[in-house]
Amino acid sequence: MNKLLTYLLYSLLGTLLFLSCGTDTNTTKDHLVFRYNEHKNIGSLDPAFAKDNADIWAINQLFNGLVQMDEHLNVQPCIAKNWTISEDALTYTFNLRNDVQFHKHEVFGKDSTRTVTATDFEYSFNRLLDKKVASPGRWTLNKVKTFKAINDSTFQIKLQQAFPAFLGLLTMKYCSVVPKEVIAYYDSDFRANPIGTGPYKFKRWEENLKLVFRKNEAYFEIDNNGNQLPYLEAVAITFLPDKQSEFLQFAQGNIDFVSGLDVSYKDEILTANGNLRDSYAQDVNMIRGPYLNTEYLAFFMDSKIPEMQSRTLRKAINYGFDKQKMMTYLRNGIGIPAHGGFIPKGLPGYDSSIGFTFQPEKAKQLIQQFKTETGISNPEITITTTSNYLSFCEYIQRELQKIGISVNIDVIPAATLKDAKANGKLDMFRASWVADYPDAENYLSLYSSNNFAPNGPNYTHFKSDLFDSWYQKAFIITDTKEREQLYTKMDSLIMSQTPIVPLFYDEVVRFTRKNITGLGINPINLLDLKRVKKTIFK
Repeated sequence: MNKLLTYLLYSLLGTLLFLSCGTDTNTTKDHLVFRYNEHKNIGSLDPAFAKDNADIWAINQLFNGLVQMDEHLNVQPCIAKNWTISEDALTYTFNLRNDVQFHKHEVFGKDSTRTVTATDFEYSFNRLLDKKVASPGRWTLNKVKTFKAINDSTFQIKLQQAFPAFLGLLTMKYCSVVPKEVIAYYDSDFRANPIGTGPYKFKRWEENLKLVFRKNEAYFEIDNNGNQLPYLEAVAITFLPDKQSEFLQFAQGNIDFVSGLDVSYKDEILTANGNLRDSYAQDVNMIRGPYLNTEYLAFFMDSKIPEMQSRTLRKAINYGFDKQKMMTYLRNGIGIPAHGGFIPKGLPGYDSSIGFTFQPEKAKQLIQQFKTETGISNPEITITTTSNYLSFCEYIQRELQKIGISVNIDVIPAATLKDAKANGKLDMFRASWVADYPDAENYLSLYSSNNFAPNGPNYTHFKSDLFDSWYQKAFIITDTKEREQLYTKMDSLIMSQTPIVPLFYDEVVRFTRKNITGLGINPINLLDLKRVKKTIFK
């Protein structure tokens, strides 16, 4: 009864919050207001702290950088209208637009603004590196040697070494331009008083209740037909802390979109095969596509346990369970069974043929081979996981036991697992890797011997001299196709040594009302609202 009352209370609160937004967004023009819920809350609207998706989504509406990513992960101009890269791939020179203005603020003069110049990027990058600011995004400039404003419209960056993924790094919201005067005016309170250049400008924020942006009438981007962006008048965000309540608000038409597939409503809206149920098909659109997230099991290669040391047994585990069946029953078909390597589908370098398919008989043969080689008659493993992924591990447990491997499951808190895997205390564990930037190097860095945890992300302690030499070679290859081919070879080498069991490549799933167009989808799950249109729902 208490759970039901809580559920109804959240729903009532959500309705009241949406109605109360009318003072800011004019409910008579509701078709010009895009409404969504952020159940995780938002910590900061300062791009220097754009670490979590909730923050990034909001910040993306308010700020711009030199470059931006399109839905196909191609780097496109933004405030920089074009750029050149030197032959040695060390010097990047950006030519800036001269029509980009910061949102209006009193520090610029009464009801005034000013134009963005290269000096603003110099300031913004220095702020990102400032230890007193303590931005979690300062790592994005780790490979930068120097940067400076050549003049008002030219900004130059020099790297310490060639890094083909550098432009992708610059698309991250950390690298947005901010105005020095406004930062000086607000100091740390800039987090709740953001002034940027984006398609929407900050209007009002009642933390944990609602957040409202209004259209930036002076925004510099236009669509393919010459129409100024954005199309909408406002964005209204609420903060119901419960995914089930969020979905109810969506079902009632009070919010325009929900992202992801939560266990609380997945069976309500989707069939087992991942299709919209008939009761929703008339009013709802579902958009899905690859998401740069690989879910996997990892072996600690320095483990003293014979089962972990044996490539034979690790291969048997890779062959030993049906990933397609796992996705159907546990994710309603959302997600791509990982029959390739560690690089996820949707990222150049991915190859669906280099991994393992379900072959139980082959797995049994390998287990018998392991028994013969080691004299161990009852191979046994322990998978450490968090409660969120217990159902996956239980499925794997049942399947592997059918082929002759005893499986124990150890469920621990996420923070404990994070610390334990970084310090080599787990023999086998479930993990995931979401791209920090859209280049396969980000994934392959987990297998460089220079990145052994805890000083880097190589949690398996995989080591291969050949892999390391290829990894270093990739940095100096400027030809895109040649580099992608090398990435695939590196991924294939990893899979041949089996330090991991890829489970699935995640998918971005978005549900929108039928009157929403232009939302789109992208493999980094970035929310871009500048091309969204909303018609009057009939």
